[in-house]
Amino acid sequence: MPGFLEKASFSQANLSAVRTIGEFKGRQSLYRQFPAMLESLRAIAVIQSTEASNRIEGVVASPGRIRELVEHKSTPQSRSEGEIAGYRDVLATIPADAANITLTPNVVLQLHRDLYAYVPSEGGHWKPADNDVVEFLADGTPSVRFKPVPAHLTPDAVRMLTERFDEVRAAAAIEPLVAMAAFVLDFLCIHPFLDGNGRLARLLTLLLLYQSGYEVGRYVSLEKTIEDSKETYYESLLRSSQGWHEGRHDISPWLEYFLGVLIASYKELESRVGSFSRARGAKRRLVTDCVRRLPPTFRIGELINACPGIARPTVNRALAEMKQAGDLDCSGRGRSAAWHKLRE
Repeated sequence: MPGFLEKASFSQANLSAVRTIGEFKGRQSLYRQFPAMLESLRAIAVIQSTEASNRIEGVVASPGRIRELVEHKSTPQSRSEGEIAGYRDVLATIPADAANITLTPNVVLQLHRDLYAYVPSEGGHWKPADNDVVEFLADGTPSVRFKPVPAHLTPDAVRMLTERFDEVRAAAAIEPLVAMAAFVLDFLCIHPFLDGNGRLARLLTLLLLYQSGYEVGRYVSLEKTIEDSKETYYESLLRSSQGWHEGRHDISPWLEYFLGVLIASYKELESRVGSFSRARGAKRRLVTDCVRRLPPTFRIGELINACPGIARPTVNRALAEMKQAGDLDCSGRGRSAAWHKLRE
């Protein structure tokens, strides 16, 4: 609803969380010089994200089958495996094409179609009938948690949502993380599809984060973080959706949860980076990665600058090992020595 975010008030805890996430974001560049480490983390995150996001919605397969599907070593053999494979594909598309994706209703439809690419006739269509968000009580009785936008109003609702988000993002008057949280909440309240709304919302979350430079979702599974706090996830959505149709809802519970997931994920990323860097031989492997990114001839000072936090003796040992292996040669001595790559 136009003007809602502009009038909303946010707590000091919200503001502190945004600052903390900004600090995490500022440290992202330190990891990019270690591509081997990041590739290892990315491969783990893809499997965890595919498994967790589908499992939240009751779509399951054995860990072995999920790994085979994610690694394209097998084709789907059931509906569940088809949905898992579809999530895998969209999860790969989003980080690769994030900069070139303009969020429109047609793009939302296309992503949903791709999500169900292995389940014929399921994806890429707005819901043909009204759908309630239902939970089942302990005795098995269904209970309506929320009534989304009616089917006949859904196309216009998604159009207004995407247009409004573009306006907010272009004006740069609203904190991007707040705008993202509001977008995801609105998307889930519209509930534009009969199935796949939660999974697509999580994929759209990654898209919006990538477009604003928050890359934690590449290397740590946000979906796994959400699954681990599933009860809080649903509770925050329920609380923030009350009064949504009238524009009287309180975004704070959902925003607090959304920001908390990002902080937890960034902490997990830094913990994994720290564990990797402390592992035996890991720092020397990181030096090797840095060498590969330097020019064909370089000096040790350039290498040390490219490897912040790694001690000089570790750098020296890595260079000696690469020289012994025939990867490098050296002319001169001391700081003025020039190192030459013999092979990449």
